Amino acid sequence: MKQRLLRNLRAQWRDARVLLHESRRALLLFAGTVLAGGLVFRFAYYFPETGAHPGFAESIYASFALIFFQPTLPFPTAWPVQALYFLIPTLGLASIADGLVHFGAALVNKNERGQKWQVAMASTYSDHVIVCGIGKVGYRVILELLNFGREVVAMDQDADCRFAERVKAAGAPLIVGDARRQEVLLKAGVERADAIVPCTNDELANLDIALDARELNPDIQVVMRMFDPDLARRVEQGFGLHTARSVSALAAPLFATAAMRVPVKHSFYVGDTLLHISEVVVAPGSQLVGWSIGRLETELDMSVIYYRDRATTSLHPGRQTELSAGEHVLVLAQLKALQKLNKLNG
Repeated sequence: MKQRLLRNLRAQWRDARVLLHESRRALLLFAGTVLAGGLVFRFAYYFPETGAHPGFAESIYASFALIFFQPTLPFPTAWPVQALYFLIPTLGLASIADGLVHFGAALVNKNERGQKWQVAMASTYSDHVIVCGIGKVGYRVILELLNFGREVVAMDQDADCRFAERVKAAGAPLIVGDARRQEVLLKAGVERADAIVPCTNDELANLDIALDARELNPDIQVVMRMFDPDLARRVEQGFGLHTARSVSALAAPLFATAAMRVPVKHSFYVGDTLLHISEVVVAPGSQLVGWSIGRLETELDMSVIYYRDRATTSLHPGRQTELSAGEHVLVLAQLKALQKLNKLNG
């Protein structure tokens, strides 16, 4: 809660600086009107009774007050100075209407300035993850990262993309623009980011984004969505990116294993070895009843990574733990070992 409050305060300050920069012409006109009027009053105005000139501070205040039709000096007799009584309020009020009123309204109403406020919020992030491409994959990646407690800045070319409002509602700033342009990546704070995930539908665009990100931040972690597994491997080896993942390569083993009637939760390669995570519920009358965890791991060449009975759960079950009907085990193994396991379980 405290961190969120501090971030919002920093974003407000950054946003105020942006607004000041945007309103600089109106503010300079206002300040110039006050200063120029003050100088004229200081050297051209004189009091009728004494012929003396007002002091500098009194002249500046008189010019400022005149903008709001509150003259503090008697109406002059010299016509050039008299013209100031009409010119100063006109210029002053015009600058206020053009600048200060807009500044105040825009500062309060962030919805009008949506994208600039999103950039202001992103400027307060560091060690965050940038996700480029807010489609189905990108949106799910953002939700998972937020569930992991990571801070995320989202990027997409379309301000009205399907998941834009959901991403902002989840608490991630959304930068609209082409992530292949370095100035857009800088808006997302790429130089301060810990990782970037280019996951658009265009793998060449993803590669372009990844290379630009590494140029701006050589230490950034890159996790790139690619469709061609061969290209993904060459990119990972040739460009020195930390990771480059082919969506089809990740999904294919899971589909193929499911077709083998093996209950698999996840599949992945370690080098050239395909490993699977499978959940097994020990069936009544199963040959596994009475087996120990150690026997299961040794005879079937697998690792038990989770165990649950009616009372307890464990990520590190003892090797002497015996299996009973209705208990759950999560195992890590190759396909042949899982087929043997399912056969023994009936």
